[in-house]
Amino acid sequence: MKITDIECYPVWGGSRNYFFVVVDTDEGIWGIGEAGLTGRELAVQGVIEHFKTFLIGQDPFRIEHLWQMMSRGGFFPAQNIATSAIAAIDIALWDIKGKALNVPVYELLGGLCRDKVVCYPHIQRPSIEELVENAQKHVAEGWKFVRWGLAEFGNILEPSVAIPQAVREFAALRKALGDSVELCFDIHTRLDPADSIRLCRAVEEFNPFFMEDPIRAESMQSLRLVRQHVHSPIAVGEQFASKWEFRQVIEEELMDFCRVDLGICGGLTEAKKIAGWCETHYIKLATHNPLGPVSTAACLHLNLASPLVGVQEQPRKPGTSLMDVVTVQVPWENGYLLPPTRPGLGIDFDRDAARKHPFQIAELPQLRRLDGSITNW
Repeated sequence: MKITDIECYPVWGGSRNYFFVVVDTDEGIWGIGEAGLTGRELAVQGVIEHFKTFLIGQDPFRIEHLWQMMSRGGFFPAQNIATSAIAAIDIALWDIKGKALNVPVYELLGGLCRDKVVCYPHIQRPSIEELVENAQKHVAEGWKFVRWGLAEFGNILEPSVAIPQAVREFAALRKALGDSVELCFDIHTRLDPADSIRLCRAVEEFNPFFMEDPIRAESMQSLRLVRQHVHSPIAVGEQFASKWEFRQVIEEELMDFCRVDLGICGGLTEAKKIAGWCETHYIKLATHNPLGPVSTAACLHLNLASPLVGVQEQPRKPGTSLMDVVTVQVPWENGYLLPPTRPGLGIDFDRDAARKHPFQIAELPQLRRLDGSITNW
């Protein structure tokens, strides 16, 4: 079997773009992958055009070898844009191998470690009352977790306003939902260490499942300071592009949950290495998955075959978006993702339908402090 083509499908989903990649072979078996790095899809597509020059004609079963070629073959170390391109191709190669061998991808990763994977949705909040109402609606549908993030007002995020607001939201949700529903809170790299410590300590009484991305990701040295003062579990890693970027937070045990993003960190091949490394430090996976149905499937297969899993991010139920493009999606029931039984990733992708949703330039929001300075979105 040989790779004959690699085709990119940047798809407009109504409010954002999704970036899918199809890898074709000479035996008619093809695989589907998805890249992350939202807002820079065309850059990822450019890297894939470079990769095609040496990937076409290769054996798609040599997944690790091809991963090394893509990661190291350009001399300059692969960073976020290149690793996102690698991720989409890598996921597609695992899909091909599963289809060719007529087994789900999780069987290739070692087989099932669990019967299902618990997941959490995104809940929104124009107001605390609406936040609580939306959370109650999700819990009634069967979700066991809820997740929301640090409040912005228009394009302004000011810690002196957002932190007290977050504390009030925690109190309202815990009162409305009781102790049986897990609360995940995303700081989203928007605070400096001192403010993040202040927030994390203020909400400890509400027993958060984790506090996510308490500081910016450029240097994890400062996470040591946060770790010293915070007792709530910490989740980080969604912006990391490789095992090398995870090295410090794993080895120094600066996180409790690994937010590896399969669409950015290099796909299943790199993620399974990171997961194994995390196991040696009792760090659980909390896979970052704000993307589309292909990423959902890839994360699910990794989690099904991994011994230490906390939760999978799942903004919405599978089967409720992009159904014309990804016509078969992974099963969901009562707050859990269930193992697909079909070979490969267990999903179907309609190329013609994808072409009917052409890419649209869309920038992510930008936030500022009250004094006009830029802060992280």
